[in-house]
Amino acid sequence: MKHFSSIIAILLTVFLFSCNNKQKNNKPQTEKPIRPNILFIMSDDHTSQAWGIYGGVLKNHVKAPNISRLADEGTVLNNSFCTNSICVPSRASILTGSYSNKNGVYTLSDALNPDSLNIAKILRENGYQTAVIGKWHLKKEPSGFDYYNVLHDQGRYWDPILRTKDNFHKKPEEWDVHKGFSTDVVTDLSMKWLDTIDKSKPFMLMTHFKATHEPFDFPERYADLYKNETIPEPESLLDFGKETTGRSFEGQSLDNLAFRWKQATKDPESWWCEYPGLPFSTVGMDSIAARKHTYQKLVKDFMRSGAAIDDNIGRLLNYLEKSGLAENTIVIYTADQGYFLGEHGFFDKRLIYEESLRMPFVIRYPKEIPAGKRIDDIILNIDFASLFADYANVKLPSSFQGKSFRENLKGNSPKDWRKTAYYRYWQHYPIRPSHFGIRNERYKLALFYGQPLNMTGVSKETTEPAWEFYDLEKDPKENRNAYNDEAYAEIIAEMKIELQKQRELYGDTDDNYPEVQKLLSSK
Repeated sequence: MKHFSSIIAILLTVFLFSCNNKQKNNKPQTEKPIRPNILFIMSDDHTSQAWGIYGGVLKNHVKAPNISRLADEGTVLNNSFCTNSICVPSRASILTGSYSNKNGVYTLSDALNPDSLNIAKILRENGYQTAVIGKWHLKKEPSGFDYYNVLHDQGRYWDPILRTKDNFHKKPEEWDVHKGFSTDVVTDLSMKWLDTIDKSKPFMLMTHFKATHEPFDFPERYADLYKNETIPEPESLLDFGKETTGRSFEGQSLDNLAFRWKQATKDPESWWCEYPGLPFSTVGMDSIAARKHTYQKLVKDFMRSGAAIDDNIGRLLNYLEKSGLAENTIVIYTADQGYFLGEHGFFDKRLIYEESLRMPFVIRYPKEIPAGKRIDDIILNIDFASLFADYANVKLPSSFQGKSFRENLKGNSPKDWRKTAYYRYWQHYPIRPSHFGIRNERYKLALFYGQPLNMTGVSKETTEPAWEFYDLEKDPKENRNAYNDEAYAEIIAEMKIELQKQRELYGDTDDNYPEVQKLLSSK
């Protein structure tokens, strides 16, 4: 009897254990989300005016079918801004998710410390394959990347020199020379790396083009593009000085670019770069004719250089399709900042003005991001790293000052999303003084404090501090400094308070520079 009872007890235990196991097995299993690949394509200075999708006078002349394709298949940011409009600092902010005062990269002369925490390190530590190919420009050896193949310094357009882990610390004569046009070469190397990766693991590839940076060169296939065309001009092309607009500084005039072309024509060996389409001359022209002539060469060369970028965006998109990677790959195309193409009579960047401040940005991710949409939210370049971390499902480090805009891209912008962008340019020169300011949905306020503040590679000559204010609704082209207009006195006072809040938010309070702090209370 006891033996029989023992058998019953054993069978009952087995039955209950089996049922319990079934219940466990029937519970819904939590699956790890499939993490997307990230292809981050970035050019240098390829300003929104030359993308076509942002409108403007060049809209019907730009050759950019693949940028348009990305816009049609993805989402465009209308108000993406850089935090320091110059190559080296902007790139440092994108990688570190922080402002210049936090990452230590203020000017072109600064280097990104390899020990700095960057998004590549974070993704790599969390299972991503990481690579950067093309323009680096951050001086010291890239860190956080499984693979890098980067242009030496600024890079050259033809037969570019690239540096890898194998030769980065070797003599220049041991660096690699790649025959061809830089934009094409960088794309070739990017696809070559993609051929080597483990397809079962996610990747982040940063493909960085030198184009469209000065000297605005282009491949032979585009030499005749725009040959017999006259390109429309921006309305402020013939702005010859600050007297007519009330701005407080001279700026980098197009006439200076004409001077560069003439000097390079006269003595090509002495100049720092090789410009296409020389010789250049304005002999016999008055100032207006010379300005117009200079603009035509600049804008045509710039769009030709941009057309080669667009070709290579297309090549990368086609590669993703053919390799089966497209569906689970986020594709981003952006530029490290904007650029003046004759607006205000300027070329180059650096300023808080719209053409320089705005970063064109388009993103495609079929699984999650709506096609053919535009977002007006204010996005900063310090947000990019946080977005990548969000997609990779990893925790944000405390050093990141930006925020992920993943929900914004899905049409679910958080109610507390920023309404103000804070900007600071540190590389002081008298014609483009150091300054900081804020931009909201309608207004812009900036203080051109004009101090070198012990920065590297800047002028020691100070300039008279000055405030500028623009109503972007009534004056979208920023042709009238309305700082002294009594009608805006109350708004300006409120914006000065907001400016202080933004500086405190990002820890940019000039504690070591009391001379700047005093200026904030000036009229």
